Amino acid sequence: MTLRSFIFRLVQLPIILLAVYTITLALAWAVPGNPLDRPEGRRPPPEVIEAMQARYNLESFSTFYWSYLADATGVTYFSQSPVSPEVKPDASTTSIRITVNTLPIFDFGPSLQYRDRTVNEIISSSLPVSIMLGTLAILVALFIGVGAGLVSAWKPNSWLDTFTLLIALVGVSLPTFVAGTFLQLLFAVWIPVADVGRFTIPQSLILPAITLSLPFAAYIARLTRMGMLEALQSDYIRTARAKGVSEWRVLTRHALKNAFLPVLSYLGPASAMAMTGSFIVERIYSIPGMGQHFVNAVQNKDLFLLLGIVLVFATMLILFNLIVDVLYTWVDPRTATR
Repeated sequence: MTLRSFIFRLVQLPIILLAVYTITLALAWAVPGNPLDRPEGRRPPPEVIEAMQARYNLESFSTFYWSYLADATGVTYFSQSPVSPEVKPDASTTSIRITVNTLPIFDFGPSLQYRDRTVNEIISSSLPVSIMLGTLAILVALFIGVGAGLVSAWKPNSWLDTFTLLIALVGVSLPTFVAGTFLQLLFAVWIPVADVGRFTIPQSLILPAITLSLPFAAYIARLTRMGMLEALQSDYIRTARAKGVSEWRVLTRHALKNAFLPVLSYLGPASAMAMTGSFIVERIYSIPGMGQHFVNAVQNKDLFLLLGIVLVFATMLILFNLIVDVLYTWVDPRTATR
């Protein structure tokens, strides 16, 4: 990746986020009902409802669109306010005063579901948990997937190859809620070695990380196998074998470097999905991450929390893809000039 393409990708970031924000808000706004219309006992206090209506105007899509966008980006916006009673208007004074307000950047507003908590506070407390879970899941997926792909390509069309392909097929096809429920029964009920009743780090992240890693590990295994089979047919591999290089060194030092490039391309969206898309896994294991808050925001039409989480997710996805492109250039310098 050249410096020009890198800068171009950074320039695209706010444009993509604006499109994501517009589509998400339009879909959420299309759901019937006012976000503040809740049963008694769950509604915010009347003064809070009045203040939020005055600031965001939840009855008008266009007004809420621009006011929330101003808060989220921290841009300067204009507001109209009546002249104070102490000020006596004269010929040069109008009855409306235009004030300029500067907002703190990345202010996602208050949560409609969680009282006395802002969206920024919810994200800052839950996002690190989701990142830890996603990072551990990707590491487990790399260990399992690359290892299975190496073994499968080492003995193609053997029983090892068939077994690893079968496991990869099961890993891709098996839903995470089924795998998570089975692992809970196995390691918490039948073989009580895991604690799933309370959240403690790092013990409570092991089973969820394994559950979350299974689809990624299966796909990485298939990518590694295909890349290894192609690399093992290359001339430089035959040259290395002719020089007497051991088979293990040929596999790990020569073939794997090129075979890993498709896996590296997949790691960008996979890492973002693992760190931000573990909704079902977090729900099954009762992990206080972003997934549970996202599900609750959709169910309760908490526009502020929903938009904040989606914008954070989209930013992470774009940045992870950009990081992978930079790493791709470092692993294969030939792509730097493309």
